[in-house]
Amino acid sequence: MKQVLYEARRFTLKDGREAVLRCPEPEDALNMVRYLTDTAAETEFVLRYPEECHWTEEQERNLLQGFKDNPNSLMLCCFVDGELAGNCNLQFNGQLKFRHKASVAIALYRKFWGLGIGTAMFGAMIDVARDRGMMQLELEYIGGNDRGRGLYEKMGFVEVARHPDAVRLKDGSFRDLIFMTKKL
Repeated sequence: MKQVLYEARRFTLKDGREAVLRCPEPEDALNMVRYLTDTAAETEFVLRYPEECHWTEEQERNLLQGFKDNPNSLMLCCFVDGELAGNCNLQFNGQLKFRHKASVAIALYRKFWGLGIGTAMFGAMIDVARDRGMMQLELEYIGGNDRGRGLYEKMGFVEVARHPDAVRLKDGSFRDLIFMTKKL
């Protein structure tokens, strides 16, 4: 299977600034390490806490290179004025019975919410998945993430299942893990 490639593209944010959506390079590793820790601290809707983000720059560099080398994955990052604003990824399944579908994930710095970046990222992932012949996209999110759910529904995803109390927060409260799909 051929490697998934994505040509960088520019788009205009709702506030008029220009953004660039592109695959990350190993040289982006330090920014990615900071981003992972920072976004985990900004919201409880990321699947890890900041103290669980203990990757080194070298480990992240290797991970980013792995995404570039793996034909079954695609990571995209959005940069605004040279600053990393968010990332998303698309994972294709190599097993024969599941080869028709892929999973998606996305996260943004809070200060970049509501500017159209999520929509652009999902649009790119959907285009790549369609070009690859996918028939279905899947995602999971933590219950209570109403902003995220609004984006997912806007992009055509529908809820298909819930795993009750799958996530336990530090304060002892529980959240459902919600599974959504989109037919392509």
